[in-house]
Amino acid sequence: MSPAPADAAPPEPGAARDLPADFLWGTAISAHQSEGGNVNSDSWLLEHVSPSAYAEPSGDACDSYHRYGEDIALAAELGFNCHRLGIEWARIEPEPGVFSVAALDHYARVLEACHAHGLKPMVTFNHFTVPRWFAARGGFEEADSPALFARFAERAAAALGDRMAYATTFNEANIPLLIRLMRGGRAGPRIAAMVAAAAHASGSPRFSSMLFADPDAITPNLIKAHALAYEAIKAGPGDVPVGLTLTMQHIEAVGENSLADTVRSAIYGDWWAQARTHSDFIGVQTYTRMRIDAKGLVRPPEGAEMTAAGYEFRPQALGETIRLAARETGKPVYVTESGIATDDDARRIAFIDQALAQVRACMDEGIAVKSFIQWSLLDNFEWTKGYGEHFGLVAVDAETFARTPKPSARHLGRIARANRL
Repeated sequence: MSPAPADAAPPEPGAARDLPADFLWGTAISAHQSEGGNVNSDSWLLEHVSPSAYAEPSGDACDSYHRYGEDIALAAELGFNCHRLGIEWARIEPEPGVFSVAALDHYARVLEACHAHGLKPMVTFNHFTVPRWFAARGGFEEADSPALFARFAERAAAALGDRMAYATTFNEANIPLLIRLMRGGRAGPRIAAMVAAAAHASGSPRFSSMLFADPDAITPNLIKAHALAYEAIKAGPGDVPVGLTLTMQHIEAVGENSLADTVRSAIYGDWWAQARTHSDFIGVQTYTRMRIDAKGLVRPPEGAEMTAAGYEFRPQALGETIRLAARETGKPVYVTESGIATDDDARRIAFIDQALAQVRACMDEGIAVKSFIQWSLLDNFEWTKGYGEHFGLVAVDAETFARTPKPSARHLGRIARANRL
């Protein structure tokens, strides 16, 4: 936590607060979820084997691989100054040790388009997906996997580093730990059958993807991979702040003898220590809360509003996770994802306003909050849920790919332009 300057009295409650000129307002997208046609990735294979845990394949997604210019121009027109995006490892290194100059050139053009429209690009090096060859050799279960990820990061940073404004290694680096909690400690038979089918299709004895692997097997290597990639990106070119993003749902204790502290430790593991030594900032990604009693996870309260993703409407959770991240790491806090799945855009606007009230409260307390990035710019592919959940500020026609901003897009854009909370 960063204390407020001694000579700067906090604004009166309810008074508008002018934010620093370098505060980042933006939206996020990921490569696989928006680009389409990511045929060399592990996810593409998992989406197409039988059985599959995916409701539908990603297909063309939002065709952002070709329409990135339209997306970036739209984000700028809405009033944002930051664009969080991913680069796809499976495109850049489609076979082991074989790097695509064309793919790196493509991402260079994407970053140049961001700068041309006044958007600072925040680049995520891994947003869950890996090359198919990497998954087929054991993914992050293999001892040499950190070195392979660092090799990719080094090559990508060498080509793109001077065009990046910010970088993060893994999106939600602790996601395997959260998934284990949500699944009750074990993957179901359908997931096991899907992974086995992918291994068979790959001609490999096993197939290991981040979203479906044993957290105990991959987390130590993910931690090493982050540290090596951090050093590779920091080596330049460019002088890029490199952060670590975590999935951070507020863990709330319920009743006596709550296991909240145990669950919190299980979800974050050794990532706090890693953030303290190998990150320039901590990325907070919060959507809801998780209530924990003496037996574990409990349902939301009776009558609680639920989102289309099946979790509680709880924007207040963001304030608690910002405070936790600042306290645990001592690093500047960037809200790198906040959002809601809903088809009622009025509820999205309400969620945004209540989440921003939490950002304001944390800043009033002296916490160095540096950004608010909404998930997502576009209604895109939501992993095993397919296209049925809509997080976007902008609707996308599945046939024509036409982009249509929702009222929430204009609403958040007006706040961003004013740069006041």
